[in-house]
Amino acid sequence: MRTAAYCTRKCYYERTRDDVDREPPPEVARIRDLEPRYEALLEAPSGDLAAEPIAHSPAQYRDRLAGTKRRLEDAGQWERLRNPRDREVFATGRDCRGIVHKVLGEPLEPVVISPGKPPENGVWGPQSVHAVAAAKALAWEHQEPVERAWLEYPAYGVIRSVRMTTRRKAKYRSALRTVRELDGPPSRTSNRSKCESCEFAAECGVKTRTVRSLLGL
Repeated sequence: MRTAAYCTRKCYYERTRDDVDREPPPEVARIRDLEPRYEALLEAPSGDLAAEPIAHSPAQYRDRLAGTKRRLEDAGQWERLRNPRDREVFATGRDCRGIVHKVLGEPLEPVVISPGKPPENGVWGPQSVHAVAAAKALAWEHQEPVERAWLEYPAYGVIRSVRMTTRRKAKYRSALRTVRELDGPPSRTSNRSKCESCEFAAECGVKTRTVRSLLGL
């Protein structure tokens, strides 16, 4: 559903192709591997930190992560996030199922670990849908309400909470309807920036511009 919220046509190709590699690429695994090591990264020498898949300079990354830690410690959430009840949990809900990267207890809350860049504020729309799906799957399995999820961006040292608002739930239901009704290739997205790195761009038939063409070379 995260893909459906991002681009319905890409979702169609993923569902109908048998040769799609559904395992995350090695660079994604390397970024997610930063998360269990936050404390060690804060103490790591700059040379060692520079070898990690971080998005900032070592000094900037250390400052960003330290600020995140202070903020969450003040809110009483840092230890919960560092010591989750479970990791890599396969959750099955009424309408969706999948891997939840971390599960927090008391209260029950899912954590989604993103290899990408966070927006200036909040979380990206498709990630919001992913967070709601994870929360609903856990709520269904445990038969208890889940009012919040978390998004972590390890390469940037950023952690954000996601409340289960009416608006977010509505976007989740919209993505769910899209997936259920997907019986043919939908219209192409008008946001061509999404096509630049899409593995289905050639099959889709969109024309993307290379950096050389944008520079007139």
